This record gives sequence, structure tokens and C-alpha cells, in this order.
Amino acid sequence: MKPAKFEYKDPHSVEETLDLLKQYGWDAKILAGGQSLVPMLNFRLASPEILVDINRLQDLDYVEEKDGKLAIGALTRQTTLEFSETVKSRCGLLADATELIGHPQTRNRGTVGGSIVHADPTAELTAIARALDAEMVIRSKDGERTDSAEDFFVSVMTTNLEPEEMLVEVRFPIAPPGSGWAFEEFVLRHGDFAVVGVTAAVTLNSDEVCTDARLAAIGVDETAFRDPALEEIIKGEKITDSVLKELGSQLSEKVEPFDDLHASAAQRKHLVGVLAQRALQKAANMAVENLRGEN
Repeated sequence: MKPAKFEYKDPHSVEETLDLLKQYGWDAKILAGGQSLVPMLNFRLASPEILVDINRLQDLDYVEEKDGKLAIGALTRQTTLEFSETVKSRCGLLADATELIGHPQTRNRGTVGGSIVHADPTAELTAIARALDAEMVIRSKDGERTDSAEDFFVSVMTTNLEPEEMLVEVRFPIAPPGSGWAFEEFVLRHGDFAVVGVTAAVTLNSDEVCTDARLAAIGVDETAFRDPALEEIIKGEKITDSVLKELGSQLSEKVEPFDDLHASAAQRKHLVGVLAQRALQKAANMAVENLRGEN
């Protein structure tokens, strides 16, 4: 199929883009990497009256430290996260997990902002944003606001962006000393969207006791699933098999996944518990290695 007829605009600045969004509202759709939008256009799952191509906005393509956080421009390509030394040293989970996104061709075009705004409930970047409490910097003609990942993601492919707003930056916390991380997922074929995935990040003290833990899952809810109460299970504890088994069991009980062609709800419940234990154990092992390397 081919997309429905639309008008095309390629603004040269953020301000020009915001002018267009203000003018056209819900009738406009932003094109960044196009890895999700173009197929939706071709299948007519999206039929905007105007397509706003932001690929000229190179001032939204950056990775830098800002106010103690890792700031990533919305137009930054996913492959940049994969190879950026700044990302690897400041938020290594992003670099490691990006390798799981599609294929190199996908990552070469796909953008950080595009994936976040698309809000697919099986997307790796949405899970990391939820787990690490990422901040979304959102701009409109009326000004700028910063939103939490928890509030930003509303439902399946739905965020709280208003029609005249655009995401311009995502801010991730910098991993503290003694940290480790992992992203585990089950896929039917390499490069496919995950059936179920879990990301974990932990911080250990010098006694190898967990002082902070973050856990988020994809493929089991309408958005990336996170429950801070589950993270409390391992805080103040050494990460042992029994502790991980308890957390995995409670996570499986709390999620309410769906049946589809790829897996039943029961299979997803089982997978999320297993993958959570595996991700947390890998994260803990890395944290121990990092602690020993720092001493």
C-alpha cells in the first residue's frame, strides 16, 4: 500500500517546527528516523494532513553531560548511543541495550526521540527511561517543560505530548560508582521486537549490599512496567538466589499481560520472572566487578 496524500514540510529550526505544530495541531505528524512512522503511513494506520520532517534540525543531535545528567537530543540516532564513549562511560546500560534494537540499518536511521515518542510497549528505550527515571524536555511556542518518564508514557503508543509540543531532549542519570546493569529479553528472531524484556540496574556498597535497584519490563503491560515496591525487596540486601527468586515470583504475580500470536499471558508471566532474575544477577555481577576495579 501507499500512504494517503499529505503535505510535506522540512523546517530549518526548532522554532519553525513549533510554528507548524501550533498551526496544524493534531493534523501534523513529525518525521524523524521514520523507522516506525513510514510503515504506519504505508499501511494507513497514520494519515496526517501534513508531515513535518525535522531531519534538518541538527541542533537536536547531541550527547553531552548537563547539570549532572546525560542529555541526549531527540534527533540523536540510536547508533550514536551504541558507540558513544560518553554514553558508555556515563550510562552504559543505554549503550549495551541499543544493540538489541532491530538491526544496524534500523539504528542508523532510528532516533532516540522517535522511539521514546512512539511509545511502543516493547521498545527497549522506553524500559530504560522508566527504570532510570529519565526526564523528558518538551517544548512548544508557549515555553518549555520537563516531565518524568512515569507521567510521559500514558498507554500503548500514547504519551502526554500535546499536539503543539515536541520532545527536544531526554535526560538520563549518570551511573554512580559501584553500579552494574543488564538488559535481558526473549525474541522469536534476532532483530524482532521483544516478546518480553527486562532491564535492571543496581548499585552496591563496599560490602556488596544493594543500595539502589531499578527494574522495568516490556511486553507485559500497555507501557513499560515498573513497580518501585519490588525494587525495595533487594535494597539493603546482598543479592542472593533466594532474594532474586522472591522478586521474580512477585513480579510475575503483579503483571497482567496479554495473549497474542507470539505468546500467551501465562507464558509472559513466566518469562518476566525468569528474565528479571537473570538481569538482576548479571547487573549485580557487573557491579561487583566494577567495585573491585575501583579499589
